[in-house]
Amino acid sequence: MEISAKLVKELRDQTGLPMMQCKHALEETGGDMEKAVDLLRKQGAKTAEKRAHRSTGNGGIGTYIHHDGRLGVMVEVDCETDFAAKSDHFQQFLKDLSLHVAFHNPLAVAREQVPAEIVSKEREIILGQIEQDEKIRAKPDAVKQKVADGRIDKFFAERVLLEQPFVRDDKLSVKDVLRQLIQKTGENVAIRRFARFKVGE
Repeated sequence: MEISAKLVKELRDQTGLPMMQCKHALEETGGDMEKAVDLLRKQGAKTAEKRAHRSTGNGGIGTYIHHDGRLGVMVEVDCETDFAAKSDHFQQFLKDLSLHVAFHNPLAVAREQVPAEIVSKEREIILGQIEQDEKIRAKPDAVKQKVADGRIDKFFAERVLLEQPFVRDDKLSVKDVLRQLIQKTGENVAIRRFARFKVGE
């Protein structure tokens, strides 16, 4: 089918990816916008995977200070070249990520970095809740374990930076937006660390 320039522009505006990449995605999905977005996200995951081993010796620091001066954030995002670090896409990501950390207050960048004692305590609370729930309590242990695992995954999705819904678009996770940036820059990009400061905490 013929893909209109308007449809391509709409997908480009939504994803920020190059026009030709958006056009190909729409052609592959028969002009279905939702499927095209999903396809681009899958492609982004593959691209990120391929580039993950590349060294990231450049990058930048993003900052955010809340208007009342009582909340501040610093984030470090690394990439391969100074050229990518200075690009508009990269600089915008730094700003948005700083804002995201300010408002979503994550515990760590990735779930592997969440301290074991916090995960253990959360699991203990979840298992306690399951025992209090009459409907679940009577179920076999395997079912209870599955429910507990599902709730732990939800905890990570709420508290781990890469898994949180992105502050600018809650249909995407931070990881999805990072993958889009990797596609746009053509480089490996990694969120290294962040610090969040709040007066009185």
